[in-house]
Amino acid sequence: MDCKQALTEAKGDMEQAVVVLRKKGVSVAAKKATRVTSEGSVASYIHAGGKIGVLVEVNCESDFVARTEDFKELVHDIAMHIAASDPKFVRREDVTQADFDREKDIAMDAALKSGKPAHIAEKMVAGKMEKFYEEVCLLEQPFIKDQTVSISQLIAAKIGKLGENIAVRRFARFKVGEAGATIASTKPAEPKAE
Repeated sequence: MDCKQALTEAKGDMEQAVVVLRKKGVSVAAKKATRVTSEGSVASYIHAGGKIGVLVEVNCESDFVARTEDFKELVHDIAMHIAASDPKFVRREDVTQADFDREKDIAMDAALKSGKPAHIAEKMVAGKMEKFYEEVCLLEQPFIKDQTVSISQLIAAKIGKLGENIAVRRFARFKVGEAGATIASTKPAEPKAE
């Protein structure tokens, strides 16, 4: 029915109908974002002849959804994406203050050395920080299979399809020959002041 309604809304234009469905998925995801995700799946992905390995935990609301092919495909795609793009954090909220400050200082120094006025330098730094988030935060990164969609949009589309909130909880990425591993998890929600 959703497809039929989207086609009607798009006056028969298939490409526009896809846009309508994607927007609907994002709005459904926003409504479900506060719901608890205590079920889910841990998946692994081994890439490059056994040289890169990823473990990822993706949560949903029910065991029923966790067992669906759609959910399993999403978890596999996320694990594969992590192997390929090596994010350092799950969300922008998880970026440490020290990492943020270091990148901002580097960007400000480069902007000021370029000879731009302070107000222009501030705008340049804001743009560079957005790019920084896109490079290091899993949910901000463009999906490796479709660069027009971010990982958060990919998840939102699955939320719209499956009808449950879905969240990446944590991941670990290991590469042969590297001293450390990338290990990231979401920070717990801050308690609300009453």
